[in-house]
Amino acid sequence: MLPSPADHLPPSHRVAEEPAIEWYLLGLVDFASAHALQQRLVYECDERGDGRITTLLCEHPPCVSVGRAGSHGHFRIALRDLAARGLPLHWVNRGGGCLAHGPGQLALYPIVPLAWHGWSIGDYLQRLQSGLQGVLAGLQVSASTRPARYGLWGRTGQLAAIAASVRHGIAWYGAYLNVSIPLELLRSVQSDPFAGTPSGNLLAERGRPLRMSRVREAIVRELTNALGASRYHVYSAHPLLVRQRASRA
Repeated sequence: MLPSPADHLPPSHRVAEEPAIEWYLLGLVDFASAHALQQRLVYECDERGDGRITTLLCEHPPCVSVGRAGSHGHFRIALRDLAARGLPLHWVNRGGGCLAHGPGQLALYPIVPLAWHGWSIGDYLQRLQSGLQGVLAGLQVSASTRPARYGLWGRTGQLAAIAASVRHGIAWYGAYLNVSIPLELLRSVQSDPFAGTPSGNLLAERGRPLRMSRVREAIVRELTNALGASRYHVYSAHPLLVRQRASRA
């Protein structure tokens, strides 16, 4: 059972009601726009200081992102072929290595003031992983973890990548859950260079499709609980989101 965040809070925070988590279900958002919105929310979270967790849940058009542990050696196709396939490349300051993104993959971006909640980055990542385990269990998908690593693996490969960044004590980025994103796209990069396992998705695990709305509902429910909140609010748009190119909702 996860500890209550109140166990770690200073007295001034324990007397206040735990803030509700704000969920923004944004549909399809280009990667650069989601990155810029996260940066803005990190700044606002630092200024606000009220402990509120804001979480973006979206999908991205096809692209590839490279974190701090990634390199050109993790690409399974040549750089010129990435461009030819319409896969923009984004180098970002998050943990983890190379990840392919596209419709059918849910990107989960919580903006979390770690000190306010009394969490180390390890505590936070463990909560993310626990919440996603709950999501998959509820969807009747068996998933396992790996020692000293964060993420979830099934029989078809890695189902969830957990990769966060921290700025001024505030965590951002977060996790990616492969629901029905094509395996060919996922496997254009080596997302698990430590063990060399391929990427998988829930469609391949179950052998039948899942409604994305059902997966989103499970994420909101399970992650709200895993992040120690009893209440949440759901919104379908964010006023600060500026899309850099047209995308479908």
